[in-house]
Amino acid sequence: MSKELPLRSDVPVALTWDLTSIYADDEAWEAAFEKLSQTLGESQAFKGKLGESAQSLLDAILFQEKIAQELGFLYVYAHLQFDTDTTNSKYAGYFSQVQGLYAQVMAAFSFYKTELLTYDEDLIFGYLDELEALNKYKHDLRIIFDQRPHVLSEPEERILAEAYEVLDAPTSIFGMLNNADLTFRKVLGEDGTEQTLSHGRYTLFLESKNRDVRRDAFMAMYEAFSGLKNTFAATLSATVKHHNLNARLRGFESARAAALFSNHIDEGVYDALVEAVNSRLDLLHRYVDVRQKALQLDQVAMYDMYTPLVSDVDVKFTYEEAQTLILDALSILGDEYVAVLKQAFAERWIDVMENKGKRSGAYSSGYYGTNPYILMNWQDNIDNVFTLAHELGHSVHSYFTRKYQPFVYGNYSIFLAEVASTTNEILLTDYMLKKYDDKNLQAYLINHYLDGFKGTVFRQTQFAEFEHLIHQSDQQNIPLTTDFLTKQYFDLNKKYYGDKMHYDSEIGYEWARIPHFYMNYYVYQYATGFSAASALSAKILADPEKAVGPYLDYLKAGSSDYPIEVLKKAGVDMSSNAATKAALEVFQQRLKELEALL
Repeated sequence: MSKELPLRSDVPVALTWDLTSIYADDEAWEAAFEKLSQTLGESQAFKGKLGESAQSLLDAILFQEKIAQELGFLYVYAHLQFDTDTTNSKYAGYFSQVQGLYAQVMAAFSFYKTELLTYDEDLIFGYLDELEALNKYKHDLRIIFDQRPHVLSEPEERILAEAYEVLDAPTSIFGMLNNADLTFRKVLGEDGTEQTLSHGRYTLFLESKNRDVRRDAFMAMYEAFSGLKNTFAATLSATVKHHNLNARLRGFESARAAALFSNHIDEGVYDALVEAVNSRLDLLHRYVDVRQKALQLDQVAMYDMYTPLVSDVDVKFTYEEAQTLILDALSILGDEYVAVLKQAFAERWIDVMENKGKRSGAYSSGYYGTNPYILMNWQDNIDNVFTLAHELGHSVHSYFTRKYQPFVYGNYSIFLAEVASTTNEILLTDYMLKKYDDKNLQAYLINHYLDGFKGTVFRQTQFAEFEHLIHQSDQQNIPLTTDFLTKQYFDLNKKYYGDKMHYDSEIGYEWARIPHFYMNYYVYQYATGFSAASALSAKILADPEKAVGPYLDYLKAGSSDYPIEVLKKAGVDMSSNAATKAALEVFQQRLKELEALL
C-alpha cells in the first residue's frame, strides 16, 4: 500500500471504465443535455389526452420512455465521471445539472399518473385488447392503478417534483462531505511509517495483524466524523424529515410503509427479519467469544472484529488473479453466465483502482442501454475478491434483465438486487473451501464467510433497527440531535454484540458515516437478500442441472412481476422469515466448523 493515493490522471487507462459507449466525449454529453432540455417541453402535448384512445396512450408512454432513456444516459455518464474524482468541478457541475434536469423531467410528467387515474380502470385496460403494442404494459399499468390511494392531484405532484432537488439536498451534502471534504489524519501502518487513511483503506487497516494499527485507524476515522457530528446530524435529520413528509403527504402511516409499498413488500417481512435475527443474537455473542479466544485478547473491541483469526495465512490476490478465480467459481452457473463475466473484464466495465477524490466503497451502476458498470477501490486482499464477485452479481443481473426485458421492465426491485450479488459470494466461498485443502486457509475462508454474514445479516439488521427507530422518533417529534443519535446507536451496538465486547465511545458516531441511512429503508434488503441467496445457492450446489435454469430466469425477469413472486419462481418464498432462520442455522454450522479448525 503506497503512502499516497494516485491522482486520477495517473491511473492506467486499462484499469478505468470505458464510458465512450455512452458518449464519445464530454462535448457529446453537453449536446445531448441541451437537446433533451429543449425536447422536454413536448411532454405537454400529451396532457389531457391519455384516455382519448389506445394510440394516444401508447404515444405518451413511448415518449416518456424516450425521455427516460436519454435522461438515464446523461445521469450515468455524469455520476460515473463525478464519482471517479469528486474534486473535479467540471463533473460536479455535470452531476448538478443532470440532477436539476431530473427534477424538470419529474415535473414535466407529473400529470401522467394523476390524469391516468381519473379514467375508469376498465377503459384503460380495454385499450390493451385494442392495440397489441400496449399489451406488454399491463403489469406496469396494474402497479399504477394500485397506487391510486397515494397519488396526489396534478398541481400537488408538480410541486413535489419541482421541489425534489431541494428536498434531496441533505443527501447530496452528505455525499460531498463524506467523499470530497472530509479529511483524515495520517495513521501508522504496519511498517511504522505514516500512511494516508481513506474510506477505501479503512477496512484494510482494520484487517491488520497489529492491534495498534487497527486501533489507530479506528480512532482516526471517528475523530474525523465526531469533528463534524453536528453537521452530519443535521443532514441525517433533514433526510429523515423528507422521508416522513413524503409518506405523510401521500397518505401512508409511516416512511417505512411508503418505502416498502413501492416494492410491493408487506411490512411484516421487515418485522419478521428483525424478529428472526434478534432471536439468534446469541450466535453473534458466541462469535465475539470465539474472536476473543482466537486473538488471545482480554476483551474484544470493535476494531478487532475484522482482522482474520488465522494469523499465519497471508492471502493476497491481484486483480488479474481475482478474475480467474471468479470465473472458475461461477462456472457452475453455466456458459451463458460466464460469457457475460468475460465481457465485463474485456470491455472495461470496471473502474478498478482507488485514486484521490474517488468515491468510497464499491457499486454496480448503469441504465437500460448502457453497460452495467462497476466501481471498485481495489486492494489485494480476499475481501476485494468477494466484493468484485458481489458487484459482478449485480451487473450480470442488470445485463440479463436489460437483454431479456423491454424498457418498461428493464430494471428490478431493490428487494431482488442483493440476492444475485450474495449468491455469487456464497458460491465463491464454497468453491474456495473445496479448492484449498489447507486447514488454516479453510479456517480463514470460513472466518471470512462468518464476517460476511455478520456484516450482511446481523449488521444490516442492526442498521434497519436504527433506521426505523430514528424515523419513528421524528414522527413522535423527538429531535434527532447528535446526542440522541449517538446514544441510540451505541445502545444498539451493545445489544447486538453482547457483554463481552469492549465499547469505545467512538463507535457511537458510526451512524454519521453510513450512506445507506440516506436511502429510505434500503438496508434491510441486504439481510433478506442474503437469506434468499443462501437458500438459492444451496439448491444450485445440490443440483445445478435442476436449479440453475430457474435461477437464470430470476436474473432475466426484471420487474415483469412482483419481487416476492419472482423469487418464488426461482425457488424461495420470502413472505416468511423461514429463509432467514435457515441462513442463521448455516451460520451456526459454519461457526462450529471454525471452532473445530481453530
